[in-house]
Amino acid sequence: MARNNENDGHSVNLIGTGTRIKGNINSEGDIRIDGTLIGKINSKGKVVVGSTGMVEGEINCQNADISGTVKIKITVADVLLLKPTAELSGDIITNKLAIESGATFSGTCSMGAVVKDMASIGSNKDIDRNNENEEIVQKTAEKSA
Repeated sequence: MARNNENDGHSVNLIGTGTRIKGNINSEGDIRIDGTLIGKINSKGKVVVGSTGMVEGEINCQNADISGTVKIKITVADVLLLKPTAELSGDIITNKLAIESGATFSGTCSMGAVVKDMASIGSNKDIDRNNENEEIVQKTAEKSA
């Protein structure tokens, strides 16, 4: 039987145990990390951090399963699952969060509709509105002082 070498649009990337990467990763497919990554991951698929995996930085993906150690800001469009051996410290933005018994989490979490509004995060209009709101709060505080 002949092998079909055409790209089916879905790839699985593996960072194995003992591998250490410093930098950013952009992927159309899934990523599994059993080694160490210091940097940013952008994936349109699923990110899996195995029990020997360690990530420091930022993750943006569709789904994520965490079993290892992560010190990150993680944004998951659908479901974030923290397995029993997971140790997550940082900020979570996700639609759904599942934490199994034994997992540890330290940080902040925003869930639900927040993810759907992520497209507007960082736009100049939002930055301008935030600056205006900060100025109003500051002026109000000065008046009351």
